[in-house]
Amino acid sequence: MTTVYLARHGESDWNVERRWQGHADRPLTDRGREQARLLAERLADVKLEAVYASDLRRAWETAEAVAAPRGLEVVKLHELREVDVGSWSGYTRDECAERFPEAFARWQEGGSGWDDGESYEEMGRRIVAVIRTIAAEHPDGAVLVVSHGGPIRAVHAQALGVDIATHRRTGPVEPNARLSAVAVENGRIRVSGDA
Repeated sequence: MTTVYLARHGESDWNVERRWQGHADRPLTDRGREQARLLAERLADVKLEAVYASDLRRAWETAEAVAAPRGLEVVKLHELREVDVGSWSGYTRDECAERFPEAFARWQEGGSGWDDGESYEEMGRRIVAVIRTIAAEHPDGAVLVVSHGGPIRAVHAQALGVDIATHRRTGPVEPNARLSAVAVENGRIRVSGDA
């Protein structure tokens, strides 16, 4: 069994402004860097074989705070990126509600609001596949994956056996730098109490 620790990146400048980020490559704020430092502290006694991160700056900068003191390199993977929100990138929720009212209502119901970019289902397939691949490379070990709110929720949905739309409607939003974990055995992702 592999323990996969999941952490959302620290606070970015667009988190502060409550802007959709998607694949936009936004930097951490000072608070985000402090959140990354505290994440490293929290994991200090956990033996990690590897540290993986989305190739977006806010994620790999967070991951480096954990990896560097251990002498580990952060493995940056495109597959760990946030859902691609397409034309919504850079807008606030209020701006999207005003510009795209029907699409925004669809998003509030658990679907993808944007008509371009990537659906939550596509993102879910992408993230679940890469989590399984990472786990297979570290059988009986523990790894850290620093990603984004959408992908982490998709992994938790898989572990709970529910679809992404249901989990989005009923599960909490991932706070910045929140740590959770899943167990992966023979490709099966399930809830873990390790985090």
